[in-house]
Order: sequence, then structure tokens, then C-alpha cells
Amino acid sequence: MAWTTPLLYERLTWPEVRRAVAEDRVCLIPAGVLEDHGPHLPIDTDSRIATEICRRAAERIPDRVVLLPTLVHGYTPHHMDFPGPISIGWKTFVDHAVDVGSSLAHHGFKRILFLNGHGSNIPLLDVAARLVSLKHPDVLCASAFYLTSEEAQRVIAEVRESERGGMGHACELETSIYLAIDPEAVDMDRAVDENSFPEGPHAWMDWSDGPLKLMPWWNAISHTGVHGAPTKATAEKGRILLEAAVAECVSFVEELLAKPLPERWTPSEVAP
Repeated sequence: MAWTTPLLYERLTWPEVRRAVAEDRVCLIPAGVLEDHGPHLPIDTDSRIATEICRRAAERIPDRVVLLPTLVHGYTPHHMDFPGPISIGWKTFVDHAVDVGSSLAHHGFKRILFLNGHGSNIPLLDVAARLVSLKHPDVLCASAFYLTSEEAQRVIAEVRESERGGMGHACELETSIYLAIDPEAVDMDRAVDENSFPEGPHAWMDWSDGPLKLMPWWNAISHTGVHGAPTKATAEKGRILLEAAVAECVSFVEELLAKPLPERWTPSEVAP
């Protein structure tokens, strides 16, 4: 039977899963959350964007990837005062991601990538990927947040019009990408700019945050659910940013494929 393009994990038969394992494909797993994204964006923004990036990346390299269903629900307790968010406990989320990765490793997959679209999932998916790798020492399991590579940051700098803080949440960046994906789902007439995060020399909120990490209750720093400048968003910016995110995801996959699988060894009593 010919493969579908891209290769969707949930549509495979078990013999096809075995074949995908033998082809040494990377399991690509989008991850996001459902939470408020201002009055102009749907609550699926993080999950929808991560899903779209992974789908397009899988279409670009269909012979190297198995695309998994999206981990739609994530960790977002600080948003719960706004209507809409669904928050999974941090340990539940980590355990869920580890179980997904471990199931794939059990079936023989050796390379796994969580591609994340939600800020508060970042440290949790980092831990989950490490735990999968520790549980399965011959497996390479990694996590990444989109548009964080050096090349992607260059593209962001070229297209953005907002100052630092303008690309935080439901912002110039996320709104632009959603406009490129599904413009009818975005109500730009209701888009408002807001930047109430208490910045300092080491703590700020933008697509690349400062070294001092702070995350209070969201309604303590935002009245609208927005942090940033969505009024500066355009579909053209979104197309450029989305293309950069897809290219970045492809490069993540290619790097995982290029890396040798880990082999543990027992240190001798005397170091060489």
C-alpha cells in the first residue's frame, strides 16, 4: 500500500507502523494548549499554529517523518481566570508526554521531536524529552519551541514593527501567523495592543524572554488577555514567519536524523 502524504500515525495499520519504524523516521509531535488569546484570536491558537507548522514540515519531507496527533491540552493555570483555558496539571502533562514518547520508543522508533507552541509547556516538554531518553537510552528524544533558532530570530527581526514586548502573547507574531493560516477566524476589528508586564533589565516578555523568568497570574499583567501588538499583524508577515517556522522544523528533523543514536558505556575504574 502506498503511503499517505504526510504520513499520519493515527491512519496507519500496525504493519505500516512496523514499516515506518524500519525506515528510521522521526516521530513529530505538535504540542499546544487551549487558552485565551485576546478578544480577536481563537483559544486554539497555540495548538493550531504548532499543528500547522508540523503538518507543513511533514509535507516537505514526507519520507523522513511520521506526524503524530497534537497534544492539544497543556499547562496553563495562570490563565484560568479568563474564560476558556483548559489546564492540565504540570505532572500530568509531563507524564502524558513521557507516555506518548515511551510508547513510540517501545514500538522501535528511535528519534522523537516534540514541537511546542505554548510558552508554559517549554520546561515541561524539556523534562519529558529528557525522561524519555533516560528511560530508553538508545532513543533520541528532543523538544523545541518554534521560531527560536538563530535564523528564525533573524526573520523575526526583519518583519516586526513592534518594540520589545510586542511579540509576547496574542501578539504581532501569533496574530500574523493565524492570519496566514485562517484569516476568517481572526477578528482584527477587536484586536487591541497591551503591554503591562513589569519589565526590568533581566525580566521582560517577548518571543525571546529575558534570563529572569517571571509568570504571575495572567490577569495581573493583562486586562485583555493580550501581551503585545496584534494591531501590527498582517497576513504577509504571517506567511514569512510561518515559512521560517516550517523551515526551522525541517532543520530540527534533519539534525535529529544526522545524529548518531546514543550508546551507553561503563566507565572504567581508571579514567583514560
